[in-house]
Amino acid sequence: MDSDEFEPEIIAFLCNWCSYAGADLAGVSREQYPSNILNIRVMCSSRVSPEHVFESFQEGADGVLIAGCHPGDCHYIDGNYKTIRKTWLLKKMMDDMGIDPDRLRLEWVSSAEGGKFAKVMEEMTDEIKKMGPLELDGNDLSGEYDE
Repeated sequence: MDSDEFEPEIIAFLCNWCSYAGADLAGVSREQYPSNILNIRVMCSSRVSPEHVFESFQEGADGVLIAGCHPGDCHYIDGNYKTIRKTWLLKKMMDDMGIDPDRLRLEWVSSAEGGKFAKVMEEMTDEIKKMGPLELDGNDLSGEYDE
């Protein structure tokens, strides 16, 4: 498949208080960014579990974005610090499973950064396009195995 034809599917888990509002601002401000993103609102970036990420890949996502409040600005005090640690571990797990860790991205986007949200989405789409579609080769990422 030609990389110009490939449109990656990206799942974006967005913190309710900052990143989701930033995405909303991008839309209201008519910022242009690719339409291949599915935004999912979560109360805090720390609420995104490894299961959410791996299920996204299992169900056909080519990339996953986790976006939250800037460190120090979390509405739940230290949620985004937990997200930093969790994302590092997720990337390590992905690498061990043969999935390029760059398919998972962590960004801090405030409610006033609609332009930044649009830029991140453009950059991530371009990066995933260069990687091509995610091919799991029949690997089950759900953690459930047939006996």
